Amino acid sequence: QVQLVESGGGLVQAGGSLRLSCAASGRTFSWYAMGWFRQAPEKEREFVAAITGSGRTTYYADSVKGRFTISRDNAENTVYLEMNSLKPEDTAVYYCAADVSAYNLRTTPDVYDYWGQGTQVTVSS
Repeated sequence: QVQLVESGGGLVQAGGSLRLSCAASGRTFSWYAMGWFRQAPEKEREFVAAITGSGRTTYYADSVKGRFTISRDNAENTVYLEMNSLKPEDTAVYYCAADVSAYNLRTTPDVYDYWGQGTQVTVSS
């Protein structure tokens, strides 16, 4: 079992920045990949970014590449999503998720095993 708790969401103006955090507990954190997803109202949950257990490899959706950075601190059992140059279309509930079943990075929500409760990010124009 893995428990995930996100924090750091909020309201920000377009062009601003936010950093989301996701604290994990329950399994050895460095053994599994982590991902960030988001879901806007009336839209499907979509992949944002993922990072391997070691932190050495990352992968991003095209829509956030160059603006968002995923990182992790395995000593603190925490994964981060640094979001810069935010746009109104980034408005969504953001979720962190743990993929304990594979070594490669995956982008499909259904394959992730554990999810946090989500944190709201609202970007005003």
